[in-house]
This record gives sequence, structure tokens and C-alpha cells, in this order.
Amino acid sequence: MTPLAFEDIVARLRAWPFPTGLDGVVGIASGGVVPAALTAQHLGLGLKLIALNYRDEANQPRTAEPQLLAPVPDLAPWRKILLVDDVYVSGKSWHAARALLPAAVEVLPFVFKGRTDFALIRDIDGCVRWPWRVY
Repeated sequence: MTPLAFEDIVARLRAWPFPTGLDGVVGIASGGVVPAALTAQHLGLGLKLIALNYRDEANQPRTAEPQLLAPVPDLAPWRKILLVDDVYVSGKSWHAARALLPAAVEVLPFVFKGRTDFALIRDIDGCVRWPWRVY
């Protein structure tokens, strides 16, 4: 497991070429709460959360598909958002969250780690230890 420094993550956020015209950030809870909050703060945008449960604390799937745990947030009047999660492995959580959001809203993906072009961290193989995880 590769530990990440908070300062490194913040520096990567500062250098990321975020799209223009965003209205807000939606984080996928629970793993995406801190990444979404950091991203929203960096961009000076509002934050809302969509609560899905898929993996346990050991990162093993609990269910075949992510399960919605709370009502989907009202995104009005947002028209263009970033949908943020901590990692993108199979994409199940991200796609499940997107499917629950209004089709009229333009939803752009952003994750902190993954082997995809919309991941902040693509150069570290294997699992990482986020600086906000204390166990």
C-alpha cells in the first residue's frame, strides 16, 4: 500500500485542468466524500452527496451492485457537475450514481485514483493509503 501525502494531493488538484462552466460537485459517499469536498473547495463550488454502498472496509464487494442509502440530492439549478469518487476500478459505483442523477444534467467524471484519463492519480499501482484514513 502506497501512502499519499495530503500536500501531494493538493498540489495535483492545483495542476489539474478542470473544465470550465461547472455548477457544482457531487461526491459518491462514502469513499468520495473527502475527494469531493477537496475538489469543491478548490473550485469554489457547492457540494452535494449521493450515498451508495458497495464495498466493505476491506474493499470487498458487499453486494452485486451498489445500493442507494439515502434520497438522491436535488441538483437544481445545476446543469453541469463533476461526479467525484475516490477510486475508479470497475466503474460500478460511478455508473450507478450517474444513472440516479437527472439525465438533463451534464455529468463529468472525476476520481482521485484509477487507470482512466479522468483520474487525478494514475501513476501509482495498487492500493493507496489516503491521508484522511486513520485505520
